[in-house]
Amino acid sequence: MGRRPHSPVRPPPTTPGPRRNRAPLPSRHRFRIVVPLVLLAFVVSVLLAQGYTTRTFSGDQEGRTARPAAGVPREVADGGPVLDTTRGGLNTYRPPDRTVVLTFDDGPDPVWTPRIRAVLDRHGIPGTFFVTGQQAVHHPGVLRDVIRSGHEIGVHTFSHPDLSTRSESDIDRELALTQLALAGAAGVNSSLLRMPYSSTTAALDGADWSAARHLGDKGYVLSFIDQDTKDWQRPGARAIADAAAPSAPGRGMVVLLHDAGGDRSQTVAALDILIPRLQAQGYRFTTLADVLGTDSLTSPVDTGTLWKGRVFVAAVSVSGATMSVLGVLLLTVGILVLGRCALLLVLARHHARRRPRVHPGASVTRPVSVVVPAHNEKLCIAKTLRSLAAGDHPVEIIVVDDGSDDGTADIAESLRLDAVTVVRQPNRGKASALNTGVRRASHDLVVMLDADTVFAPSTVRRLVQPFADPAVGATAGNAKVGNRRGLLGRWQHIEYVMGFNLDRRMYDLLSCMPTIPGAVGAFRVTALREAGTMSDDTLAEDTDITMALHRAGWQVRYVEDALAWTEVPASLRQLWRQRYRWSYGTMQAAWKHRHALVERGHAGHFGRLGLPLLAVFQIVTPLLAPLIDLLMVYGLVFGNPLTTMLAWTGVLAVQTVCAAYAFRLDGESLRPLWALPLQQVVYRQLMYLVLLQACLTAVNGYRLPWQRLKRSGDVVLPPAMSARGR
Repeated sequence: MGRRPHSPVRPPPTTPGPRRNRAPLPSRHRFRIVVPLVLLAFVVSVLLAQGYTTRTFSGDQEGRTARPAAGVPREVADGGPVLDTTRGGLNTYRPPDRTVVLTFDDGPDPVWTPRIRAVLDRHGIPGTFFVTGQQAVHHPGVLRDVIRSGHEIGVHTFSHPDLSTRSESDIDRELALTQLALAGAAGVNSSLLRMPYSSTTAALDGADWSAARHLGDKGYVLSFIDQDTKDWQRPGARAIADAAAPSAPGRGMVVLLHDAGGDRSQTVAALDILIPRLQAQGYRFTTLADVLGTDSLTSPVDTGTLWKGRVFVAAVSVSGATMSVLGVLLLTVGILVLGRCALLLVLARHHARRRPRVHPGASVTRPVSVVVPAHNEKLCIAKTLRSLAAGDHPVEIIVVDDGSDDGTADIAESLRLDAVTVVRQPNRGKASALNTGVRRASHDLVVMLDADTVFAPSTVRRLVQPFADPAVGATAGNAKVGNRRGLLGRWQHIEYVMGFNLDRRMYDLLSCMPTIPGAVGAFRVTALREAGTMSDDTLAEDTDITMALHRAGWQVRYVEDALAWTEVPASLRQLWRQRYRWSYGTMQAAWKHRHALVERGHAGHFGRLGLPLLAVFQIVTPLLAPLIDLLMVYGLVFGNPLTTMLAWTGVLAVQTVCAAYAFRLDGESLRPLWALPLQQVVYRQLMYLVLLQACLTAVNGYRLPWQRLKRSGDVVLPPAMSARGR
């Protein structure tokens, strides 16, 4: 028969204590506000730190060479490769004859710097490593090993920008961050600097010279080069060694190589050729400090600077680890979003092609009771009741006025509709009103709808046809947005068609429908009683009773052609309150019925399939989905904007296809889909925040009071439906 006997044992309330409106404690208000702000600040800080400290650079291969030295003093352009303006005047230095300074740019690199250091150590010669702050904060251990081996450290800025194109404030920021990185990674500062993309002094132009003067004013000794090995081109180890040969026999020189920025295996091999060759020619190897006649251009930092640097390095390390986690989460949510779209499309297509699941040879023609709970619904009640009275199925209509003080009951009675009975009761809440209506019902099938909802003439008839199958305990209709004018209405219209109703097709096929919408649903009275009737344990009584029906062994079906138009919030404030209640109530209901996970029969089927799908697609995925938007902004700022936009457009295209198919299945015009991109940028962010707030409310243990929405009475049926109803 499709159901099993089940005694009506009701789970305990999700939150103990009487249901009443209680003002939340100020600390709880702060919890729900402060936590999201802290999380957002943390993630944004991580993205900024990671983006700035890992922004890729192309390397010194783009350095300018052999350009006129316009605006550069002659003694600098024609002088040695080392420039010192810190001692007053313009002082240039050149390594003595048969003296070589091997310099390495762009490190430290975790692979190539140790290998280059090992070659230098094996030959017993020093090297000068111009490090970037980015690399130093990510590989502090490599930097410390270089210093412990006695090699010289110089500054190559933090993120490797062309300083000739930067303002003085930008340059100062680059230098400050680099020194902070050196302090945190190795406890040192360095006054030796090489400008990115620089080469020989003869290649300096006016902009370069302006930057160089500013650096000199900041106390830096600048290093340029004599020989560029162009090892970044990877011409072969011997070619790199040949390129380091002095331009004049016996002349001292500063040689440029690289220990990062790519595969440097040829550079490593070239050193084993170059060093013995030059030593055989009588050359010695030294540092730039020795060229200047000083012991060192590196000095230890004070305790305060040391700890500032360590905090900086630690923060970068945390941001790196966090980005790794965010990357995994982004991959996960990407798979979930695309997988959900694919699953919905496949199952919705199958659902649309199958024959209606009606019991063979049967048609439900007997009268039906319709229960309309109402509290202060004077703007909507008349339109709702007239639509029910115009239906093509015999009904009795029971309006349960739940303590209205705006004349709702009087309006319902004044319509003088033969099928309408008005029941008045003190205000006890929606669940109580529904139960009152069920008790007053004369028939074994009960249709429930909200007082702001309008039915098509055929809705009731179509909604009850699946009850020809005695295993069916309830049916869910197709709720549509009745006030879809304006951008907010269109966004909700898209959401209802694309999300809610497409989801219900999937759940219907899998026999695990989690929610019968309060706007349009039908129940077998026997099934309701076995499931425990409507409960006020949660704020989502429709989801609660649906799950209880599954646990009682009853089938729940979706009837896509049972159409109803309901009023949706017309303001962001009202929308927030509604979705906040929905999200929190859904979590309450899922927690209340969690034991279905280990139950047998149909209850276990729902518990092991319906509850996980609900958790994954309505809680986990929406909570992780903001990563797509945050990392899109990250990609636009720090990554490749074109690739980022293509990826985001691809995700939007998949969702557009999904939405278009959903609209086609529901017989809706595709015109509102022009608002879909804006919905993804604006509306979706609001839904993220609502769900996050609901989760924090659940974690905080606060029980939300019922929050009634302000009605406008703007629900409008399509013209065809209106004509049929007259």
